[in-house]
Amino acid sequence: MPFDFLEENARVNQSCAALSITPTDRRLIISIAAQQMALIENDKVVGIFTISTSKNPPSCLADSYGTPKGLHAIADRIGDSEAEGMVFKGRVATGQLYSEVSPEDAARNLITSRILRLRGLETGKNSGAGCDSYARYIYIHGTNHEDRIGQPFSGGCVEMLNREVITLFDRIKEGDLVWIGE
Repeated sequence: MPFDFLEENARVNQSCAALSITPTDRRLIISIAAQQMALIENDKVVGIFTISTSKNPPSCLADSYGTPKGLHAIADRIGDSEAEGMVFKGRVATGQLYSEVSPEDAARNLITSRILRLRGLETGKNSGAGCDSYARYIYIHGTNHEDRIGQPFSGGCVEMLNREVITLFDRIKEGDLVWIGE
């Protein structure tokens, strides 16, 4: 049975109510099991993207290299107007496209094109000491290994095709909610 993004969207509203957070009209719903992410606007699915989450099991723990579950918000938008395929180190554009890096760097999983940095909103789960998504540098970003999109491969982040992360970046704002579920 395909993943039901609208059913999962209802869980976002429940979590927001439990946490006294005002839900945003625009949000992202991520299915780790399906390796897909939906863009929801006004409770309607307006886009579905194939993604790659962590090769390790989902985890909110520091140093687990697992994709953290639960409710998050877009904390930072990085890379506006950079070229498709631009490589970032320390959240700063390097001036090199991934097609221009050394073979040694190309073998690594690079952060490319755009960065949407996540902040966990659930204290003790994905926010706070030992489990903080923001402190773990959990992002939605492009990758130089687009052939691996659709299968678990990342070190905890949510990876996308470069052209798709640019499209998404242009629609998403800081503060928009992100739900990461099974």
